[in-house]
Amino acid sequence: MEKATAYSDLSDSSAAGAALGQQLMRELSGSPDAIIVFAAPSYDHAALLEALSAECAGALIVGSSSAGEFTHAVHGEGSACALALKSEEVRFAVGVGRDLHRSAKEAANQIASTFGGVNEPTLHRAALVMTDALSGHAPDLIHELMLATKTQYQLFGGGAGDNAAFSRTVVFNGTEVLVDAAVALEIISTHPIGVGVGHGWEPAADAMRVTEVDGLRLIGLDGMPAVEAFEAHAEEQGQSFDRDAPLPYFLHNILGIETSSGYQLRMPLSVDKDGALHLAGEVPTGSRVRIMRTTLNASLDATAQATAAALSKLNGQKPGVALFFDCAATKIRIGDQYTMELEAVRSQLHDLPMVGCITQGQFGRAEGQYDGFHNCTAVVCVLPA
Repeated sequence: MEKATAYSDLSDSSAAGAALGQQLMRELSGSPDAIIVFAAPSYDHAALLEALSAECAGALIVGSSSAGEFTHAVHGEGSACALALKSEEVRFAVGVGRDLHRSAKEAANQIASTFGGVNEPTLHRAALVMTDALSGHAPDLIHELMLATKTQYQLFGGGAGDNAAFSRTVVFNGTEVLVDAAVALEIISTHPIGVGVGHGWEPAADAMRVTEVDGLRLIGLDGMPAVEAFEAHAEEQGQSFDRDAPLPYFLHNILGIETSSGYQLRMPLSVDKDGALHLAGEVPTGSRVRIMRTTLNASLDATAQATAAALSKLNGQKPGVALFFDCAATKIRIGDQYTMELEAVRSQLHDLPMVGCITQGQFGRAEGQYDGFHNCTAVVCVLPA
């Protein structure tokens, strides 16, 4: 498989799109089959995509807005990056699910209807999934997409970002810029595809039962206002907690949902006047949850292990290129040390090309690992050479 990566920090949208396309075309023998692109919210995304498409005629294009962009060589904010793929042995298709807020099931069925590999059990199947993070319903979308594809696909990707402004997040289908939608790039290969997921958080408190939920509002834990559990934990641990400005506390104390394969993480964002927590992802009523903690070293180790797990899934096949998705909260928590997170990936990939972005929520479905929708989690996909 031919692959090419590109990065641009040009502020003009059309110029940035053209620069990405020109970089990609210089590394390929012809126009690519598929392009994955991530671009900061400051861009006019339609103009960027039009310019990219003009340089790479005929290529499928998918991607999203992002909260930080990177390749194996460079990273930044307010920039754009892209990965181009071209192969005679790998097939690509794009699925789009619209009106996500109305029905995650219908959106998943729309996406799966374009996938050609559902009924080809001898092949290896994966899908990059990007969704408008502000539409919500991401856990339901992944669940329904797993059902619609008969649980035969590894899934990776995340929610589109907007530098934590929580104002407007978009996904890309060709030159279309879509809200309230999800896009997916189906990847059908004759060789294995590796996906790894990891977060490095551990329980820091006793289990609690989710007793009341309204959408993204966690109202009750063990029959009490949800905020009281965090206030009590903060007091017990000698930490400061301010209902009016809780984010500094939440960056280091998040919620973990108990599952058969480990803890799925949910990031609290704010507290309302009734003591309900506004989360970055839904929590099921009746589920058991714990307040979680981590350290920088634990986070870095988990990212390295996720990368190693993705590589191991290739079953000895030579790796060709990697995609990495990380959480906006992780970047904020680590701050100036975020380069260490990227280095944790590179340490396992060595000289392998990589592209990726910071997302608002991550998707990962890989056998024997955390399945579904996550916050504060590293997701790595490695495609074969």
